[in-house]
Amino acid sequence: MVRDDRSTSFVHCGSLAHGKAHTKGLWIVAVPLLACCVATAQISPSPSPVAGTGEGLTPSTPAVAMPAPTLNGTQNPFLGGVPSGQVTPEVLKLSLQDAISRGLRFNLGVYLSGQGTAQARAARLRALSGLLPTLNAHVAESEQQINLEAFGIPAPGGQNIIGPFAVFDARASVTQALSLASLSNYKASLADVDAAKLSYQDARDLVVLVSGGLYMQALAGRARIQAAEAQATTAQALYKLAVDQKNAGVTAGIDVLRAQVEYQFQQQRLIAARNDFEKEKLQLARAIGLPVAQVFDLSLAQMPSAPMPPITLEQALDRAYKNRADYMAAQAQVRAAELTRKAANNERLPSIQFTGDYGTIGSSPGSSHGTFAAAGALIIPIFQGGRIKSDIQTADALLNQRKAIAEDTRSRVEYEVRTAFLDLNTANQQVDVAKSSVGLAQEQVRQAQDRFTAGVTNNIEVIQAQEALATTNDTYINSLLAQNLAKLSLARAIGVAQEAAKEFLGGTQ
Repeated sequence: MVRDDRSTSFVHCGSLAHGKAHTKGLWIVAVPLLACCVATAQISPSPSPVAGTGEGLTPSTPAVAMPAPTLNGTQNPFLGGVPSGQVTPEVLKLSLQDAISRGLRFNLGVYLSGQGTAQARAARLRALSGLLPTLNAHVAESEQQINLEAFGIPAPGGQNIIGPFAVFDARASVTQALSLASLSNYKASLADVDAAKLSYQDARDLVVLVSGGLYMQALAGRARIQAAEAQATTAQALYKLAVDQKNAGVTAGIDVLRAQVEYQFQQQRLIAARNDFEKEKLQLARAIGLPVAQVFDLSLAQMPSAPMPPITLEQALDRAYKNRADYMAAQAQVRAAELTRKAANNERLPSIQFTGDYGTIGSSPGSSHGTFAAAGALIIPIFQGGRIKSDIQTADALLNQRKAIAEDTRSRVEYEVRTAFLDLNTANQQVDVAKSSVGLAQEQVRQAQDRFTAGVTNNIEVIQAQEALATTNDTYINSLLAQNLAKLSLARAIGVAQEAAKEFLGGTQ
């Protein structure tokens, strides 16, 4: 027996009796789902650099980075949450829809993505400030004494020192600069805001996948407990039968020993299944922002097994290209990079600047008099020490990067849709085969028990039949889990997870 404890994301391995096959099957389910999560939110908007500053012209840094667990270097944000609510003594009934709704509100990944959107809006306001005038006002009162000789002014009678005297000045000033570079920067910031909104929508789709997947995983864990309980009950009955037959002199003591070992082994499987189920619930609670100390149960009786709504691969791809928020966010970032490059080019063009002020000045507020100044300037860049050329080259590099990322995102969309279709077709076939296998294994156990009861054979045959039934039960549970995860993955790949999750799971609440 080999148990693989590496599964710490969506599917946690917990079978002692069939750990190797169980783990392998669950990794087949978990890896495509986690890969979908890893591929998501790669394109998170970062504010476009402001041309002329020489800052920010770097590849965009994902607001929610998922190529590896990255929360403080240890955890994927979408597997965490912001706990909300008070712990109550009663047992909370949690439906699938409740889990998804809470995830959309309190999941850490979607929260961080929302903050990324707020940062993009702040960057837009900063870019807008480059197009708007600045207005300042000040009021000052001072006491001064001046040496005229220091300024080269001859004073009559040799009286170089004037004062002390009071000066009161109240003034408002305005500055306005107009340049095509600032206009292009503002347009780029608008594209960044669009990309941020789309990335936030993509994060919400991913949360539906994560919340629904963890809920389905917990349902599978509860089903394994039920299967383990049935196996333990059967093993206990067989042990009692072996003891009775030994006491009657019908069977040997080795049959009692084998039956006792099998009974204790099934008890171990049940203990492990219960432990795994509780940890799966804790993982679900963290992802949806439920206090980990809150006791809750799953209101859904069993994993759904409804058939998928009819949809072809071509239809799915067409919907994905139109609906995938991460693909549209990548395109918006390309537009932002193009405008940023245009802004860098526009730094070579002249700009206009206007300044003016008006106020009153005098020895006191009552004796002050109005004064003003106004000036306009045409600023022509002649030599900037290579700064403009550097901004253009950096903007070119950023544009090329974002174009490559957008093309890769389109390819990834198609890959994820095709992969989800393959997984779903395979899972559907596995469910059909596993369901039939469970029936055959149950019949095998019944016949083996009858043969042992009749004294035709020893209980080795019965124990082997029990192990076969346990294996087929695990396979059936894993197949149902794979089927539902594939449905969620397809909804996510199409880009309509929030709208289609219920439909793809057969109207499950």
